[in-house]
Amino acid sequence: MLKTLSAQIKEFKRDSFLTPVFMILEVIMETVIPLLMASIIDDGVETGNIRHIYAVGACMAVVATFSLFAGIMGGKYGARASAGFAKNLRKAMFENIQTFSFSNIDKFSTAGLVTRMTTDVTNIQNAYQMILRMCTRAPFSLICAMAMAFWISPRLASIYLIAVILLGAVLAIIVSRAMKYFGQVFPKYDDLNASVQENVSAIRVVKAYVREDHEIGKFKKASENIYRMFLKAENVVALNAPVMQITVYSCILSISWLGAKMIVGSSLKTGQLMSLLTYCMNILMSLMMLSMIFVMVTMSIASAKRISEVLNEKSDLTNPQDPVFTVENGEIVFDHVSFSYKKDSSSRVLSDINLTIRSGETIGVLGGTGSSKSSLVNLISRLYDVTEGSVSVGGRDVRTYDMEALRNQVAVVLQNNVLFSGTILDNLRWGNKEASEEECIRACKLACADEFIQTFPDKYNTHIEQGGTNVSGGQKQRLCIARALLKKPKVLILDDSTSAVDTATDARIRHAFATEIPDTTKLIIAQRISSIQNADKIIVLEDGKVHGFGTHEELLANNDIYRDVYESQTSGGGDFDEKGGA
Repeated sequence: MLKTLSAQIKEFKRDSFLTPVFMILEVIMETVIPLLMASIIDDGVETGNIRHIYAVGACMAVVATFSLFAGIMGGKYGARASAGFAKNLRKAMFENIQTFSFSNIDKFSTAGLVTRMTTDVTNIQNAYQMILRMCTRAPFSLICAMAMAFWISPRLASIYLIAVILLGAVLAIIVSRAMKYFGQVFPKYDDLNASVQENVSAIRVVKAYVREDHEIGKFKKASENIYRMFLKAENVVALNAPVMQITVYSCILSISWLGAKMIVGSSLKTGQLMSLLTYCMNILMSLMMLSMIFVMVTMSIASAKRISEVLNEKSDLTNPQDPVFTVENGEIVFDHVSFSYKKDSSSRVLSDINLTIRSGETIGVLGGTGSSKSSLVNLISRLYDVTEGSVSVGGRDVRTYDMEALRNQVAVVLQNNVLFSGTILDNLRWGNKEASEEECIRACKLACADEFIQTFPDKYNTHIEQGGTNVSGGQKQRLCIARALLKKPKVLILDDSTSAVDTATDARIRHAFATEIPDTTKLIIAQRISSIQNADKIIVLEDGKVHGFGTHEELLANNDIYRDVYESQTSGGGDFDEKGGA
């Protein structure tokens, strides 16, 4: 874990080195000041030597200036190092997430990843700054103050030593008890963020069903869970302050009483007693800082583990040593393919799939909910790897291709269409960042999107809100289809991506595909028979197996499921899941 995190310090190593150097310099200056003060009192004030007071006072001002400068520089470099460390952590996590396969992403919730990149990284940032500054300053200050106290009076300094040992033991108990609570509290943030994210993204549904009170209750429960865990932890940590105060005041009283007796007995000077009291505060404040460090580090350990999980997660999908960068054509072959989302699982999502699709064919895919239609097409662009068998595109196993090259030639319009904030042109150019405006317009005409874009005042420069909330479901689907077409793919997969489009527009889109991109292999997942009945062939899936594969006429004659779906839809007697999915 430490190795994983420390690798992200990178260009901020110099700042991380200079911070403790300046902290040590500050401590040295602060250690000298009480000695100078003692000299002013004992050799200046008590003897009436005004020149000595001025001389030592000037030295004290210089030392204090150096201490101030060191403190400022330590704060500056510490802030830069910790902020840079946090920046690198977020960048490394985000870059690693981009390499994840779908199966890797399935291990982490979206809210969990957000928490790791925000709350957890902030905890690490604060802890790192405290380690660089306080974790250097506190122990060094304690050692220097203790050494000077023993140099002045070993007898009185032994009081410090006893206090340090007792206080250290108590603080260790407090920190160990608080640690278990802090280890449990940060995963609770995932639930809180999940509640917020789900509510905001589905706010229209919440309001449509008047479920605001229910959502408020969910958020309140998640928030109270965090509150209770933090309360338990803080109740333990709160013991730190009274224990520290009792120790400080006990030391001051003991040193004042014994010191006064020693002054009367002429074995100690007044200035030396003042220095000892100053060193007493330095020692005990150093212990207080150490206890704060332990608490902060305890809090950050849980965050560090969660961040390391993301950084150390390796994608299940990797490029071969000598990848192929060219996809020759859109031919697709499933050869005894079986697939499960968990590799050690005995249950199969897809079982023994054997299919051959020629380049340029239009293939319909039909099946009930849970029949693994999306799982089937996800294997083509290698969003997942097969568990058994092989999937080939263009005559080669998809595992031999460079994944970026493969996915650039296998365009997928997913079931859940996503648009990003920006103009329509910005969104279209996700398909091809170099596409001209004319190419974007042509793709939109093929997808029947140009007709509604022209009604917008800003046309192709119309701003799309985050998630595409200012366009309808059908408009969003057509923009996503146009975006995929700009890739000029060898294979185009439409995963139920015309479900929000009326049948007339659906037919026009299919006609445009047939006439404008005849060499592109097209796989269309649909629930409407009308969307796929003119396809070259249709795949009927049931329970992860191919139940039928043929033309519309062949399946009507030979496949019960397909015939039931067709009859139910043409007669208006129900939907697929009621009739054909059983």
